[in-house]
Parts: sequence; structure tokens; C-alpha cells
Amino acid sequence: MAEDPYRVLGVSPDATDAEIKRAYRKLARQYHPDRNPGDAAAEERFKAIQAAYEAVGTAEARKENDQRRRMEEMFGGGGSQGNPFGGGSGGVDLGDIISQFMGGRGTSTPGFDFRFSQGFGGRQTQQPRSEPTEPSRGAVIEAGLDVSLEQASSGTEVKFAHRRLKRCDKCKGSSFGTSKRCAPCNGTGVQTKGSTLAVKVPPNASHGQLLRLKGMGHEHPQGEPGDLLITLRLDAEEGRRWEDGRLVQEVPIPITTLLLGGKVRISTPVGKRVQIDVPEGTRVGDRRRLQGHGHSGGPLDIEFTLAEPDKLTKSQRDALESLRDSGL
Repeated sequence: MAEDPYRVLGVSPDATDAEIKRAYRKLARQYHPDRNPGDAAAEERFKAIQAAYEAVGTAEARKENDQRRRMEEMFGGGGSQGNPFGGGSGGVDLGDIISQFMGGRGTSTPGFDFRFSQGFGGRQTQQPRSEPTEPSRGAVIEAGLDVSLEQASSGTEVKFAHRRLKRCDKCKGSSFGTSKRCAPCNGTGVQTKGSTLAVKVPPNASHGQLLRLKGMGHEHPQGEPGDLLITLRLDAEEGRRWEDGRLVQEVPIPITTLLLGGKVRISTPVGKRVQIDVPEGTRVGDRRRLQGHGHSGGPLDIEFTLAEPDKLTKSQRDALESLRDSGL
């Protein structure tokens, strides 16, 4: 299994698209070859960051990556050892299964009970469940929806581009599991269709909250449709991130304030200006919790980071050289 792109970019899997883009830009600047000439390790890191962003940097690429990950986990990483359908030319092509979830190639349809055989020279055949023990239902679709903190607080309605498998317009699903051929759906009984939904985000919505839209998942050619599960992802904005449902805000502090102590003023997510005491000897990564200053009146964790000046003045450089000479 390839390296997790979220881990490479230093973001959680439920990060917003905007947060992923900000993390990428920060890391790309840090490890860019022009900034690290002759550094092979930095170059390798930069390549990994580029590859990770290609995997999840756009909504479509991220959707495909996340679906692929779920399928790989379901089948133990794929291949002849982990794929219960077998590997190689005689087994089911995992790409066909995944791309059907994404509305792509192949004839296998998710959400149905398939039985595959490897007869006829390795050709896969699909058969419908002969004696169903429960009503057939289409597969659930999982998706993410990014909203701002302001939208989540007040509630809003967001347009959502939606693609799913719907019952074939021509055969009405009757070709599924039979020898009947239907050109539009290629005998699967379903076709990929796109639409735009109006998703209502309730007031005081939380990061990671699930919205279930019943019957808006993949349709089954002969049964009930599945549901659409939308995970709300609240954009914490520049300098903030979510950790296990907690909002964390980075507070850059000069090295002198970290060592000697002092005060710093920050702007909270709701736009309030708050003064914070920085104790003497504070370390990078130390945190403080401010009750009532987070999203919808929740807590806000602040994390002290080192403020790095873009360029030192002559007096600053002289002072640092003096400190170095003194052993600090």
C-alpha cells in the first residue's frame, strides 16, 4: 500500500480541501530544491509531498483516493493474498470494482451480491443472489462537504455535485442478472447519472457531523436505493486545524518571548482580540486552552510555535552573534 498522502502532508483525513492546499504550499516552500540545494533528503521529501498532493489535492482525486483506500482496506490491500476474489488474470480486477463506485469502467455494480467463477478461461461471471434473505439495496455513498465556520454556526444551504448509479432509463433494471442485453447499461441495470443537490447544513453544525440523505445513494436495479452520507468538514482557516474534534490555533511567538516570557494578542475564530500571557521558558508546542473562544462557543486550544523572520536586520544579527558567543 502506498504511503498515506494525508500523513505526508501532515493533515487529518477529515481536513478540508482548503486545509490540504495550505499544508501543501507550506511544505512545498520548506522542502523546495531551490531552498535546499544539494540536499538529497529534502529533494526526496519534496517529491513525496508533490505525489501526496496529486493524490488528494483536488476534490475528484481525493474522492477516488479515499474510495480506493476503503476498498483496499476491505480486501486486505488487494492482490492474490488479500483479495477474496483472487488475484492475477483469473481474479476480479480491483480497479473495475473501485471505478464502478466512482462511475467509471467495468460492469460490476456495487451494493449487489455477486458470485464470480473463474471458468471459461478466467472470464468473470456475475449472478444475482438466488434466495435473498433481506431486501436488495444499493450501496451507500460517502462524501465530504466543506463549509466555513461562519456557515456552520448560522446554518446554510450548499449546492452539492452528486454522481450515482441510477436504474437504467431503457430497461428499468430488468437486464440485471439475465442474459438480456441492454446497450445503455451494458446489462447491469444501472447507469451513472449526475445531479446537483441542495444540502441543508443545520445551525451550530460540528466538524465531522454526518448528514444522511435517505435514498440518495446508489440505486439497485431491482431493489431499494442506498443512502448518501455526507461528512461536514469545517474549514478552520489559515493557522488553525482540527484535532479529534478540537479546534487548534497556532500562535507564532518570537524566540525572546518564549525564553523570557511576555504577552501576545491573538484573533479568535469569532474575530475577538484576546491577550495571552506567555510564561518564561515556554517551549514550542506548549498549549493553552481558552474556554468559550472556539467554534460555537466551544474551547479553543492555542499552540505556541516559533515565529521565523523572513530576513534578519543587522542589529538582530549582531545581537544573535553576541548571544552565540555567550554560549546561548
